[in-house]
Amino acid sequence: MSLATALYAPLAVLGHDVKVPLASGEKVGYAALDYAASAPALQRVWDDIAAYAPYYGSVHRGAGYLSQLSTDLFEQSRRTVADFLDLREDDQVVFTRATTDSLNLLAGAVPAGTRVLAFETEHHASLLPWRHAGLTVEYLRAPRSRAEAVAALEAALAAGGADGPRLLCVTGASNVTGELWPIAELTEVAHRHGARVVLDAAQLAPHHRLSVRDLGVDWVAFSGHKLYAPFGAGVLAGRSDWLDEAEPYLAGGGASRTVAREADGSVAVEWHRGPARHEAGSPNVIGAYAIASACRALTEAGFDVLEAREQALIERLTTGLAEIPEVKVLNLFGEGSARVGVLSFVVRGWNSSHFSAALSAEYGIGVRDGLFCAHPLVRTLLGGEESAPSACGAPEPSLPGERSLNAIRVSFGAGTPEEHVDRFLAAVRALVTDGARWTYRNEGGRCVVDTRAHAA
Repeated sequence: MSLATALYAPLAVLGHDVKVPLASGEKVGYAALDYAASAPALQRVWDDIAAYAPYYGSVHRGAGYLSQLSTDLFEQSRRTVADFLDLREDDQVVFTRATTDSLNLLAGAVPAGTRVLAFETEHHASLLPWRHAGLTVEYLRAPRSRAEAVAALEAALAAGGADGPRLLCVTGASNVTGELWPIAELTEVAHRHGARVVLDAAQLAPHHRLSVRDLGVDWVAFSGHKLYAPFGAGVLAGRSDWLDEAEPYLAGGGASRTVAREADGSVAVEWHRGPARHEAGSPNVIGAYAIASACRALTEAGFDVLEAREQALIERLTTGLAEIPEVKVLNLFGEGSARVGVLSFVVRGWNSSHFSAALSAEYGIGVRDGLFCAHPLVRTLLGGEESAPSACGAPEPSLPGERSLNAIRVSFGAGTPEEHVDRFLAAVRALVTDGARWTYRNEGGRCVVDTRAHAA
């Protein structure tokens, strides 16, 4: 397939032909533009899972054929993920539930006395685990350029001294703006000051080739459900030393190498080293295999091709939104900053919850509205500016004095046809020009069509 052809040929995903009802009663094809929350499963992943399902068996437990096959599949999935991430020889892959689970696992493995640094622009999964684990956390102010981010880290590490371990947690691509962060440069600064780096790649891994070896980060975390793989699995991959020295994330079978009663009646435990140490219980072999299948599919499709196609869609989207004066796109590093297929915006005169509900109910387009589990960042980007009042209100709690502070996020990826982007732009123009055709109200925290008003 030529690059020109590939630009307009998305990877096949489940749900591409699903029709959803509009408020009018008509049904239209669903335009899924909320990939940043959960991407649809690749058809390839689903087919691989279906082919394996009859052979499902216990992992690391049984002598039977299906158990041995499932164990081999599970461990081969680990090797596939390691290749996808271009890990170093001594790095390990631990299967988790998601990015949030991965970062909480690492937070529990960080040596006592470690000082953690994180920009306030992070997703809550990167902001909160360290605090929850009782570690000292320094939150750095939102930088307004990549260079400012690097300089802020340099200053913070230099000012803090070199006593004790230090860890930077940073995103690869913002889940709010989609903007790419200078990971290699931040890692170079951190390592020069003796600090380690964990990369939140939840929004980066589905869109860009990711090489741990080239970036130099110490760990990387990502979620399968954003990588076109369902079934609730994630990955924490990287250096083994802190993980091998820490208490297991969960205590139980699989993590324990030997368990014996002592003469005094207590129980002595020797824990495994390596990934098993933090994978207690029966593992999610289908989730791990789904991630591995997605890794293979994306690699075989070619990230050069996928990135070029996505950039064409990003340009189509940003150009179209720039032609609508009422739309304000949210950027941290300025207009034209490099990004993946994630973009947030507000519309003058509209409450974002109301606007998003109208996109769904009147046009069959699925986006997200709110603060996107990145409350400090969205507040910074909006500058405290309130959305227009609406009966729908904001979907997430606001601070005292904030009537309605929220935005709209549109996100897409390898399975998005260009028609979905075009339909989205047409719908935004129509809503801005003509308004919503239906009345909306708040129902259980959601903005929905007020059928009672129209029935009257």
